[in-house]
Amino acid sequence: MTEKVDVKKSLDIYQARQGQFRLLDVPDLQYLMVDGHGDPNSSPDFARAVEVLYPVAYTLKFASRSELGRDYVVPPLEGLWWAEDMEAFTAARDKSRWDWTLMILVPDWLDAGMVAAAVEKVGAADVRLETLSEGLCVQTLHVGSFDDESGVLARLHDEFIPGNGLRMVGTHHEVYLSDRRRVAPEKQRTILRQPVTEAG
Repeated sequence: MTEKVDVKKSLDIYQARQGQFRLLDVPDLQYLMVDGHGDPNSSPDFARAVEVLYPVAYTLKFASRSELGRDYVVPPLEGLWWAEDMEAFTAARDKSRWDWTLMILVPDWLDAGMVAAAVEKVGAADVRLETLSEGLCVQTLHVGSFDDESGVLARLHDEFIPGNGLRMVGTHHEVYLSDRRRVAPEKQRTILRQPVTEAG
């Protein structure tokens, strides 16, 4: 058995500092994904998405350890968020208008066949494996409640990105480094990521 891999420590995409916007090139990565719509605090779809993603992720982890001799820490929950009007994120914060995809990273040594077997074993037909291509991104670390993200996002969208000759593309991405079920809102650590491209 090789040493247990923890992607939060080994991959640069999980490194961010509060108050600092950082440009990085994110490689293509494969994720378990589930889609939904609405307020994450009240939508039954959101709770169900979390409930089906983790059993598949842990089934994959155990299969990797037993079949391949490679163990790893299950990566953190992540989410893609969007709305027809992106002001719903910064100014209005109208969560009922939000669309989302919840995700958990799948290590690159696991293939589609192993994922399909895990999905079938758990009985989670709505979980899919998909490659996410983000490329050039800006990210920062937010510490505190999800509801307090709007000021950081406004600085990211309205100051840093245009101020550096960039424009937003793709989908707003969050990485939940803290377990929201166990960590007080004011102490939660969330990476906020936005894919960008050169303006013009």
